[in-house]
Amino acid sequence: MSEGNGQVGPFIAKDCALVGIATGMRAQNLRELRDHLSRIHSGSIDYHFWGALLRPRFDDPEYNNDFAVWCHYALHDDPLAERLAVIDPTDFEDLESLRQEMIEVIEERLEEMERIPWSDRDRQFHFLRSQIVVFDTGILIERPEGLVEVIPRLPVGSIFYHFIDARRREPIRIDDFRAWLDGFGDMYADLRDLLAAIDPYFVSLTDLRQELATVFQNYFRKASQ
Repeated sequence: MSEGNGQVGPFIAKDCALVGIATGMRAQNLRELRDHLSRIHSGSIDYHFWGALLRPRFDDPEYNNDFAVWCHYALHDDPLAERLAVIDPTDFEDLESLRQEMIEVIEERLEEMERIPWSDRDRQFHFLRSQIVVFDTGILIERPEGLVEVIPRLPVGSIFYHFIDARRREPIRIDDFRAWLDGFGDMYADLRDLLAAIDPYFVSLTDLRQELATVFQNYFRKASQ
């Protein structure tokens, strides 16, 4: 197995925060939600699926995205909330495919209804888009073995930035850990496969950090035996 060209630099750990920016679009009933979804910037869909991971959450954790939460609490439409809650954005190639799935689920629900529910005026759905702000943590990891010690103490914003946000970045669209390990050639192919199998959506960032820590610990423990 090749170990790469020996020129792999250190892994530079970053932290991040998401800033919600108003789009001016809002919905008070399901038809308005569908109509706005068809033309809202894709970054808004991204924010309402993933942004909750970096925000303090006091809602029922059963509903993982903001659309499902709104349908449950504002429209009192639990059947739709449950259908939206099980949508996993990692199953879709891009945000446009996710948008289309959302629209189809909502249209199917609209066809079932005799009366369209409305939210109270003060509980309208406000479409936001996100701006990511990135910080330097000062943490450098020289070799992959160093991930064992560092991962458990990384802030959750780092986990979001390197394992979730990175998957949406062009051109390679994989998490930063795998991208870094790629530089070592085939040496860590099995570890990259283990990371690729992790679904980051239906867990908290704290749980995701622990899952990553366990993968790295187990891998390097076995490698040292």
